[in-house]
Amino acid sequence: MALSDVSISFDNTEYAFEYKSDAALRKARFLFSVMSYPWLVSLGTRLTPLAIRAGLPIKGLLRSTLFAQFVGGETLESTEAVATTLRRYGVEVILDYGVEGKEGEENFDRAVQEFSRVIDYASTASNIPFMSVKVTGFARFGLLEELQQKMVSQNGNLLDRYHATLLQLDDAAQVEWQKVVDRVQRICARASEKKVGVAIDAEESWIQEPVDALATLMMEQFNLTRPVVYNTVQLYRHDRFNFLQRAAEWAAQKNYIMALKLVRGAYMEKERKRALELGYSSPIHANKKAVDQDYDQAIRFCIDRIDRTALIVASHNEHSNLLATELLKEKGLPLRHPHVHWSQLYGMSDNITFNLSKAGASVSKYLPFGPIEDVVPYLMRRAQENTSVKGQTGRELSLIQKELDRRRHSA
Repeated sequence: MALSDVSISFDNTEYAFEYKSDAALRKARFLFSVMSYPWLVSLGTRLTPLAIRAGLPIKGLLRSTLFAQFVGGETLESTEAVATTLRRYGVEVILDYGVEGKEGEENFDRAVQEFSRVIDYASTASNIPFMSVKVTGFARFGLLEELQQKMVSQNGNLLDRYHATLLQLDDAAQVEWQKVVDRVQRICARASEKKVGVAIDAEESWIQEPVDALATLMMEQFNLTRPVVYNTVQLYRHDRFNFLQRAAEWAAQKNYIMALKLVRGAYMEKERKRALELGYSSPIHANKKAVDQDYDQAIRFCIDRIDRTALIVASHNEHSNLLATELLKEKGLPLRHPHVHWSQLYGMSDNITFNLSKAGASVSKYLPFGPIEDVVPYLMRRAQENTSVKGQTGRELSLIQKELDRRRHSA
């Protein structure tokens, strides 16, 4: 397959940065330059959460740097400015209430209320087709760990193991878990009613099984005629393509639309470290080549079954994004197929997002929002990602510099 035949170029910086002023580009260049120093990012990601907890006055610095680059705003309403700008360039939005690590029933119930507000808000906007949720926003981490430990000891398919595990829980855990199920079901039901898609984020491998089971149950209920609920598959795990195949078989048996967000993964360093410390085999592929092969294989698998499969190509890899466009082209299908969507994180890979949009693809920016102190974990991951992903920061910097040079010469 000759990907070069696709009439989309991710090197077109005029399209990529049309929405940014010269000053905004220079600011982004400075930020990515700082993130090119791993030691500085390592120091910052350790000290920033401590400084926030200690009440040190660093919010202003965060607000004008990482927060401005990667987050839509501190409140749902404040994301409107970013969403409006993106809409002018044909780019959609996946909204995410970016609060992590807050436990307790009161916080879980408050999260449901906030996500319900997100759904209502998205349903009134023309370019917000999806919102994103994390099950850890509604469930105690320890409860998910308990479920996982019991599930992996069972035999059978995912849902057989899930139902067998529920019978083994004590009364208190059963009541607690049922509250989690009810919360997720309320969100999915509201989203279905309002015609907003729900992408359920992936979690760490040691709590992913109950998340997969919950996402599958929601798809069974809400994806009968159109995709509403999307599970997330992290293809840096060496078992995930097999999981995808089993998920497709189950969806075919139950006659619902399998909907997936395909990502490479977000917890690589944590996963490998835990596996080493606890003495088990790492769930992560040994090298990037194997990850890329599985990711592209997953795209092919889904597009080959596009009538009953929906996918979000959530990737910053230029080859994978082009591959999806080429596969659709080969089948004579439009880029704006109702079951295919592309997405990149806000603040990264504008060259992919805006050039896909120019070509007519359905593409979005993943746009988190929330109080600065609550989205710090997300911001720290973005900073770490831009030092650990080979070539990502260098690619961002070269594209930004190319566009600044182009503007200077054309002035």
